[in-house]
Amino acid sequence: MPARRKTNTMETGRKKLQSLMSVPEITEIMINGQTGTFIETAGKKNRSEVKFSDDDIEDCVDAIFRENGKNVSPITPYADICMPDGSRANVIMRPLARFGTSITIRKFFADLHDLDDLIEQGTLSRKMADFLIACVKGKLNIVFSGGTGAGKTTTLEMLSKHIDSDERIITIEDTAELKLHHKNLVSLETRVADDDGKGEVSLQDLIKNSLRMRPDRIIVGEVRGGEALDMIQAMSTGHRGTMGVVHGSSPVEVVSRIETMILSSGIKLPIEDVRKMIVNSIDLVVQQERFPDGVRRITYITEMKGIVNRDIDLHNLFAFIKSGSTADGKIHGEFRPVIKNYPHFYSDFIKAGLLTDNTFKEGGSVVLEKTRP
Repeated sequence: MPARRKTNTMETGRKKLQSLMSVPEITEIMINGQTGTFIETAGKKNRSEVKFSDDDIEDCVDAIFRENGKNVSPITPYADICMPDGSRANVIMRPLARFGTSITIRKFFADLHDLDDLIEQGTLSRKMADFLIACVKGKLNIVFSGGTGAGKTTTLEMLSKHIDSDERIITIEDTAELKLHHKNLVSLETRVADDDGKGEVSLQDLIKNSLRMRPDRIIVGEVRGGEALDMIQAMSTGHRGTMGVVHGSSPVEVVSRIETMILSSGIKLPIEDVRKMIVNSIDLVVQQERFPDGVRRITYITEMKGIVNRDIDLHNLFAFIKSGSTADGKIHGEFRPVIKNYPHFYSDFIKAGLLTDNTFKEGGSVVLEKTRP
């Protein structure tokens, strides 16, 4: 039976979407059913003049998801995908989306190639970049945290360029988004159950399998549940240099979330033992935030220092200090190292030539008193 031919009306859906995708200034596209389409430019959301009918939206779902192997149906009414250009798309269908099928696209920044580009955009300072490069080369276990769209994955991708080219990397994601360019790379992606409820492959399944694949590095795209325990166990069983992404608004909240996720796995351990596992496994939290002016900034680089009074002791190593804002909403501030909070690995990194002894100094003098996350 020949495939159903689309009408000209339906063909306009992907054309309308492409008209928005082709505008470099647009960073996000939000199609809210027939009620309207919104776009983000320079960190601000505005209604677009482009309107999508139900047929238009169905055509976009076909073009983005179904034609690229993602099942979207009344049985599986929502899905995520990384588009060929690196943009990330989500769809959720009616009746879950009460006003009509909704499509959200976060566009890929093609002009970002390395950490220098992030420095130019104001994401971090040169000293912070050099410090994080040293931590990647020194095989520290790092968690990247922040809200949706804060730039966590982009920062991770830029730092991955400093992983030794001879290392074998296994990436594990719900939706394959990471764009790494290493010759010995395996990208793993979860799978949802079919319409009969069979065939599901979870993050936990993939992390466990990755340990049998001779990895030098394991990178988990986003940790949201019981797989946190598997990631922590991978970190603590010799897989140094493991990196993961966790949603959280501060390093303190990230630690709390990881504790909760580990406990949700069903492990029967007192909270004190869970905290010891976390401290003994994770070295750094890199906290990132998207500010109202649209700039994505690393607000904290924080070390997990140890256990004090039964709580995890967090030491900020770098922080973004906001000093004010302009009438048009532009944020002013400084990236600064934190006095007295030298990391426990500092002397070893200096001996290895990964860091210099002025990393936590500014212009020859130490700045900024100790702060908490």
